[in-house]
Amino acid sequence: MKYCPDCATPLADIELLEDGGPKTRLRCPACGFSHWNNPTPVLAAVVECTDREGRLLLARNAAWPGRFFGLITGFMEAGESPEEGILREVAEETGLQPTAAPRLLGVWDFQKKNQLIVAYHVAAMGEIQLSPELAEYKLIPPHQVRCWPQGTGQALATFLRQRGIEPEFFE
Repeated sequence: MKYCPDCATPLADIELLEDGGPKTRLRCPACGFSHWNNPTPVLAAVVECTDREGRLLLARNAAWPGRFFGLITGFMEAGESPEEGILREVAEETGLQPTAAPRLLGVWDFQKKNQLIVAYHVAAMGEIQLSPELAEYKLIPPHQVRCWPQGTGQALATFLRQRGIEPEFFE
């Protein structure tokens, strides 16, 4: 954000006294607007395909460079709970339907993108039909999956540990 959404004045780094002490934020010198730049919550799912021998579905986002496969992720919509949101995202992006309520795996910060990851295990089944947002997918047995060290990779590692599988990581 470069300009004030209220008066269009260029924002500047301005230090003010807040509840926790002095804090520098992008602020409007004309009207006092503060850009908080708080982390955005992102929902993530470790999708276990119950009708495919419990294999995990990893997908490649069409906008990602390279061939990285990750968890199903998305943003909550206004008026929905995180559980409703992750079930909607899994259905929208994969066509799969849940076979049980989502189970919270944990919450992790992903500072690289200023996000807070709220991750669930979602057991699902059905015909896989990827949304245009996803380019391709892989179905991998849990004991063969490799985790990545940041973001949603920690959720995947937590899921594996809960299954008695010590995760392997790649860079």
